[in-house]
Amino acid sequence: MIACTEPGCTGTYEDGYCNVCGSPQSATAGGAAPASATSLLGTGVAQAAPDRGAAATDPDAERSTRTGRTSSSRLATAALGSARTVAVGASRPTRRVGTSSTRLRGARLGAGLTTVPAAPVQDPLQAVMAVAEVPERKRFCPACGAEVGRSRDGLPGRTAGFCPKCGNRFDFTPSLNPGDVVGGQYEVVGCLAHGGLGWIYLARDRNVSGRWVVLKGLLNSGDPDAYAAAISERQFLAEVEHPLIVEIYNFAMHEGAGYTVMEFVGGRSLKQILQDRREAAGGVVTPLPVDQALAFVLEILPAFAYLHDVGLLFCDFKPDNVIQQGDAVKLIDLGGVRRIDDLHSAIFGTVGYQAPEVPEVGPSVASDIYTIGRTLATLVLDFRGNTSTYVASLPAVSDTPVFQTYDSFYRLLAKACALDPSDRFATVDELRAQVLGVLREVVATDRGPGSPALHSAASVLFEAPTSDEAGHPLAWDQLPALKVDASDPAASWLAGVNVSDPVQRIAALADAPQETVEVRLRRTTAAIEAGQQDMVDRTIAQILEDDPWEWRAAWLGGLAQLSTNDPVAARASFNAVYGQVPGELAPKLALATACELSGEPDIAESLYIICARSDANYTAPAAFGLARIRRARGDLRGALAALDLVTPTRSSYVDARMMRAQLLATSSGDLTSLSDALASVQTVSIEPRVRAALRVDVLSSALAVVLDKGPSTAVQVGGVPAQEPELRDALEAALRESAVLNESHDERIALVDQANAVRRWTTW
Repeated sequence: MIACTEPGCTGTYEDGYCNVCGSPQSATAGGAAPASATSLLGTGVAQAAPDRGAAATDPDAERSTRTGRTSSSRLATAALGSARTVAVGASRPTRRVGTSSTRLRGARLGAGLTTVPAAPVQDPLQAVMAVAEVPERKRFCPACGAEVGRSRDGLPGRTAGFCPKCGNRFDFTPSLNPGDVVGGQYEVVGCLAHGGLGWIYLARDRNVSGRWVVLKGLLNSGDPDAYAAAISERQFLAEVEHPLIVEIYNFAMHEGAGYTVMEFVGGRSLKQILQDRREAAGGVVTPLPVDQALAFVLEILPAFAYLHDVGLLFCDFKPDNVIQQGDAVKLIDLGGVRRIDDLHSAIFGTVGYQAPEVPEVGPSVASDIYTIGRTLATLVLDFRGNTSTYVASLPAVSDTPVFQTYDSFYRLLAKACALDPSDRFATVDELRAQVLGVLREVVATDRGPGSPALHSAASVLFEAPTSDEAGHPLAWDQLPALKVDASDPAASWLAGVNVSDPVQRIAALADAPQETVEVRLRRTTAAIEAGQQDMVDRTIAQILEDDPWEWRAAWLGGLAQLSTNDPVAARASFNAVYGQVPGELAPKLALATACELSGEPDIAESLYIICARSDANYTAPAAFGLARIRRARGDLRGALAALDLVTPTRSSYVDARMMRAQLLATSSGDLTSLSDALASVQTVSIEPRVRAALRVDVLSSALAVVLDKGPSTAVQVGGVPAQEPELRDALEAALRESAVLNESHDERIALVDQANAVRRWTTW
C-alpha cells in the first residue's frame, strides 16, 4: 500500500487514486498513474477522477470490507462536459448553448400524432394597417345588416352616414388616431383590423414597460347593442383566465367610448393562413390538410371546455378567432361571449357558422359545438356555398373527395353540425375525445396502404380487443367490451359483481341498489350470454326510452344480433354506433365483422384497413379479416401483405405465419412461393405434427410443379433442390415423419402407403 502524498491526508492509493481524498497517484508516488484528473478509457470516453472526500472520517458509514468506499459518488465516472474538454486538451468548454434537438420539447400542435408548420411570431408594428379603411364590400349596417357606404353614380361610398333601410347611423372611420392616449395609459400606434364590433387598435402600455396591447372599440358608439356587448365582454373576460384564451388586462374609457385592453397575440389567424395558402397557389382555394385542421381544433377545444365550465358561451367562433403563434394557438375576439343563462342580451354570430336554431331559441353549448364543426369544415373544404347552398348542411359525400377519403372525419362533422341540437356532441370533452381518434385515423390513412399501426391508444369507452381470430370473423363476445362509466352511481357496486354464470349474474343484478344505465347494460350483456333474447330486447328498450341517444344500447343490440346469426341487423346497429362515436375503432371493427358476414366484403375491407393502420391493439384481428376477404377474392398478394402486419409480439403471430404458409402452399404453383411457405414458419414454434403436415403439402406441390414444368437449379424448397429425385426423397421422409407423429392407426398406414408410392425407383 502506498501512502497518499497530499499534505495532511492519511489515505492510501487504490487503483491509481487516494481512497480518502480522491487525488490521483503521481508518478513519483510509486507506480504508473494517470497524467491528469481524468483518464481516457479504451473506448475513447474520458474517465473523471473519483471524489472520495472524507469517507474515512464518518465512523457510522456503512463500508465495503474491501475498499472502505461508502458512496457511488466517489467511484470513477466517465467524463462528460467540461471534464472531458480538459481530458482531450481543449482550452475551454465548446458546447453550444441551445441545440436544434426537439426530442425533449415536442410541438404542442398535433398531439404527437402529426406536425403542423409553426407560424412566426409577428412584429406588432408590421401588423399595423398602412391605411385604416374598411373596403366597401365589407360595409354593412350594424343594426339590420343592409349594405351601406357603397359607390353610386361614380362617386365613392361614404364612410359615415345613415342606413337607407333602417335609418341607423353607421361610421367606419376609426375613432382613435396614432398618438391618442386612452385612459391616460395606452398610447395608440395604429389600426390592426376592423371587426364585427368595431376597430381594433395597437397601443403601448405606458405604465407597464411599454408593452404592446390591443384596444378593441365599438363599431358605432351610438349602437346600444354594440355598446352593451362591449360592456358584457369586459365583465365576462375579467373572469376568464385560461392559457388558450387571450388575456384581458383592463377596460378604459376615452371621450365617452369604451375600449377593452387585451394582450397582443402576434401570429396568423386560421383565416389568414387560408388566405396565404390561396395566394401562394395563385388564387386557387387551397384548404388545409385534414390532419392539420384537426390539430388546430383539437388544441383549442380545452378553451371551450373551460368557458362552458364557468357558465359562458363563445357564440361566434370561426377561423378568424384562432391565432397560431409559433406552435401554439390562442382563442381571441370574445366579443360575442355571453352567459349560458342570459336570455336577454343581443346575440352575435356569423352566417355560415351560427347554428340554425340560435335565432329562435338562443345560443347553447350545442350551438358552440356547431360553430366548431362548421369552422373545421371551412378549414378543409372549398366551401364556397357555406353561406348559401350549404348554410345549414354539408356537401354530399359523393361530391366531396375529402369525405370519401376520410369517412370518420365526415361522420365527425355530420354529428357536430347536426340540424337538431340534441343530435350533436353533448359536451366539448365528448367532441375532443372523438377528434383525437379521428386525427389518429387520418394520420394513419395518410401513411399509405400497407402501413402498420405505429402505436396503441387507450379508449375511454372501449376495452382493447383480446381475440385475434384467424380462421373466421370474430364472434360477438370476441369484440371489444364496453368500459364501465366510472361516474355511474352503481359503478362501484358493479365492480363486486363477478359471477361467471350469466343466469346467476342476472339474479345478482336484480339486487342492484339503483337501476342505473350501467346496471341495465350489464344485465343486457348477461342476457345475451344466457340466450335470453326477450330480456335483451326489453332492457334495451328501457334504456332507449329513457335516453334515445344512448348509443351503448345500440352497441349491445348489435352484439345480440350477431349472437343470433343476424349480421344484417347487426350491421345497422354498429353503423349507428359508428356515427355517434366516429373516432372509436371498436364500432368499425364490429361493423367490418358484420359486413364480412353479411356479404359486404368491400366495406368490410375498408374498415379493417382503418383498424389495422390506426391502433396496434386492432392490427392483428383486422389483418386476419383482411386476409380472409382477400383470399376469398383470389388476391394472394393482398392476403399475404395483410398477414405480414401481424407482429412477432402478438400471441397470434404463429397463426399468422401458419396461415401465410398455407396460402402459399395451396394457392400458388410457383416454386419460389412454395419455398417461401416453409420459410414463413422456420423461426416460429409450432407443433411437430403440424410442421410435418405443412412440409408434406409444400413438397407435394413442389414435386407436381417440377414434373409439370421441369426442374429448377435456382430454387430450393425447404432446403431441398427443386429436382425430382431430391424432392421425392424429401417428400417420402416427410410422409414417414407425419406417420410417426399421427395418433390415428389408419392415417399412419395411409401416410406410409403414400410414402411408398412417392418413393423413387432404385436399381441394384
